[in-house]
Amino acid sequence: MIGFIGLGIMGGAMVRNLAKKFPGVRAYDADKKKTAAAVSQRITAARGTEEIGKTCDIVFLSLPNSAIVQAVVLGEGGLSSFMKKGAVIIDTSTTEARTEIVIEAALKERGIGFLDAPVSGGEKAANEGTLSFMVGGEEKIFKNMKKYMAAMGSSVVRTGAISMGQVAKCVNQIIVGSTFSAIAESFALGTKAGLDPKVLYDAIKGGWAGSKLLDVAAKDMFSREFKPGGTVDIHWKDLGYCLSVAQDLDVFTPMTALVHEFFKAARANGDGKKSQPALVRLWERLLRIEVS
Repeated sequence: MIGFIGLGIMGGAMVRNLAKKFPGVRAYDADKKKTAAAVSQRITAARGTEEIGKTCDIVFLSLPNSAIVQAVVLGEGGLSSFMKKGAVIIDTSTTEARTEIVIEAALKERGIGFLDAPVSGGEKAANEGTLSFMVGGEEKIFKNMKKYMAAMGSSVVRTGAISMGQVAKCVNQIIVGSTFSAIAESFALGTKAGLDPKVLYDAIKGGWAGSKLLDVAAKDMFSREFKPGGTVDIHWKDLGYCLSVAQDLDVFTPMTALVHEFFKAARANGDGKKSQPALVRLWERLLRIEVS
């Protein structure tokens, strides 16, 4: 049986797609409303982590941060206390690379397999089942588990040993965060100079500046909704994990550090729960403009 823990914006959509191909999934979230919302003919509600651990051979995690992942897997009453030898845990959360290494070592002692498999694509891809999985862990476990991830994603790539999925996600988040920052800054400049932001978008979207990220940012800036998907808070957290990897490896990452500060400032301005393109509001406040 398959279990799924964490039914937020991403996890709630993922479990629905997983259950389409593998009915009978047991789902759980600490928020009882989210657990109840996930229930369907193909998905049953679990009462807690213990029930998931005792009844499921494969468990997916989609959780907010490293501390929660570690607690759910290794903490008192965590999955590792109940899952049988030969079972597998797949962490689709964005988690610190060093945490995944600790978790794998502890699970190996109990005979439990582990993959770190963070995803990219946002809420839209989660709903459509077209996420990109970046997977770290033993190749044999990956081959056996790939079909389950493929039920939720259009791309499932093993990037190497444990934690390499998270390192790949760090690369992804650096690129995404830097691009959203550049879009915010550049559109603020153009607007201040007198350009109509919508005309500017139409002028550049077919050139080298055109991208999925530009399309997403333009939609949010012009609608003023800034509705997540991913949030400023989550991306700030993820970039912090990127800086931890860089610190461990003694790698020079000045752009990541600067972009992390942009996201920190956006959080301080009260935009933490908004989507990443809300970064533009930093420049809007300073320049007394609106990019819309």
